[in-house]
Amino acid sequence: MNNSPTHTQDNKVHSFHIPVMGIGFTIDSATRVAPYGIDTVASMLDDELMERLRKKLCSIHNQPYEEIDRNDDDCRARRTTAYLNLLKFIVEKRFDELINSPESVEKYFSLLPPDSELDRRYKEFRQTNPTQELTRQWLKDNLSLGSIDVNIMTKLDKINYLNGERLPSEHNDAHSALRGFANSDLESSIVLSAGMNPSLYGYIQNFSDFFPDEKGYIRKKVTIKVSDYRSAIIQGKFLAKKGIWVSEYRMESGLNCGGHAFATDGFLMGPILEKFKQNREELYQTVFSILQEALAEKKLPVPESLPMRITAQGGVGTADEHNFLLEYYQLDSVGWGSPFLLVPEVTNVDEFTLQKLIEAKEKELYLSNISPLGVQFNNLRGNSKEIEQEERIKSGKPGSPCYKKNLALNVDRSGNNICSGSNTYQAAKIKELDSKNLSPEEYSAEYRKIVEKACICVGLGTSALLVNGLDTSVEGDGVSVCPGPNLAYFSKEMSLREMSDHIYGRTDVISRTDRPHMFINELRMYLDELRQKFESCVSSENPLQGKSIQSFSQNMMEGIEYYAGLVKNMKGRFNILKSQFEIELENAKQSILAILKELEKMRMVLVVI
Repeated sequence: MNNSPTHTQDNKVHSFHIPVMGIGFTIDSATRVAPYGIDTVASMLDDELMERLRKKLCSIHNQPYEEIDRNDDDCRARRTTAYLNLLKFIVEKRFDELINSPESVEKYFSLLPPDSELDRRYKEFRQTNPTQELTRQWLKDNLSLGSIDVNIMTKLDKINYLNGERLPSEHNDAHSALRGFANSDLESSIVLSAGMNPSLYGYIQNFSDFFPDEKGYIRKKVTIKVSDYRSAIIQGKFLAKKGIWVSEYRMESGLNCGGHAFATDGFLMGPILEKFKQNREELYQTVFSILQEALAEKKLPVPESLPMRITAQGGVGTADEHNFLLEYYQLDSVGWGSPFLLVPEVTNVDEFTLQKLIEAKEKELYLSNISPLGVQFNNLRGNSKEIEQEERIKSGKPGSPCYKKNLALNVDRSGNNICSGSNTYQAAKIKELDSKNLSPEEYSAEYRKIVEKACICVGLGTSALLVNGLDTSVEGDGVSVCPGPNLAYFSKEMSLREMSDHIYGRTDVISRTDRPHMFINELRMYLDELRQKFESCVSSENPLQGKSIQSFSQNMMEGIEYYAGLVKNMKGRFNILKSQFEIELENAKQSILAILKELEKMRMVLVVI
């Protein structure tokens, strides 16, 4: 791979990373995979969960534990710092144990990609018949740890109060989590997702670890998760003006992903990655020149260059797709998320949820409206939190007690934070609904919109409690889970070794033969999204929606043309998939044209394609 500043591996030994999943599914995954050189991301949303896990982990690893109470000063930040420092300790401890265990060393190398330079050098070293002490020293000097990265959803930045008085913005939820990471001993990355939060972004410059030294080393790096190139350059420039360098732009499919789905305006993954590929140097030079000026103005070291990574995730499922993304789009890493929910060795998934995930097919994995954020949310039908929620609805007591208030972003009439998934909020909304004198059909539809909101800030963390044998009497045993649609094609429990072998093409764990290419799968999802937009437009007869559909359709059509050209020009790699691509692309094109024709009949927009 090119070793210019815009292409760097930063001593990475793997070409995949494990993204954040939910709140608790990957919250301690670093302790299991970082010793083997694999990067993973932990959610920093739930400080109560972190504190309870810290107590358990301290007991397991014989570390002193001093509780940080929820009423203590700056508890959210302090809990975050303490938890992350403990993760670092455990990872380093397990790495020391690894290099002293021939079996663990063998596992480390067995997980590496087939063309691993590290593996080649180790084999050469072994041919010198080194002593055990020399071998341990070589391993210590040459093996790399995976990065213990953390995630903050930037919009989950709830304002907090003390004795009825609003606290300064640095005590907002996301600000406090950021401060907790900044004050920790970690040398890793913070992954900022869900869009730009100017206040939070500006707050980063208060911490020296985010600035580069004279040699360009940054102790705490910034990664931003983006849906397109435009978002990347806007956010990169904004942060650069503060003297903060974006070390990684992580592109995620808008729909073919897990968790919340932030659909683009019809822009497809392939064309988006092509734009990153074509404009990589422009992105680097534009943002870096702004950064240099900002650092000079702050009288801070101005390095000659800085590394920049571009990575992607969302729907990848085969070694061929993995390698194609790396090679053709020149990516530095590819994220594999949902399939790792079937790897108990890596993620916190309780037995009931694991079995449901193994059995899940396309119909069980769907985009829902359960999130209190008002954003589409990937969901699994029949999960235990959904069962719990439906039982509450049937008993006439919809909603959940709001213990944690992590998503309490609404404000009630008294000025208190409240979540739309809470029983208090839903009871108030149902009371309002009762006074509207609606028809039974209208009432039923509006009632469902109220009660479908779920307490996911608890449900997405409960599995970590269950797996670790911690008390759930307050939260309940209901588990929310947010797998991407790609999970439908993975149908068995796997080990880390099996998953690694699948990613690198040493084996194939997918038994189904009907899995479409990841680009086709995403195209189908965007086509469904377009149909929903059209149905909404028909029912509302809103001309503005018609114009939105026209723009969405045009962007999809351009994506279809891009894929047609890609298949034509990449005959060797796409030869097996050529007929599938051609049929799917033509069907999608005709479906879009049919929708636009219907719009034209309605005389809502004039469409010319």
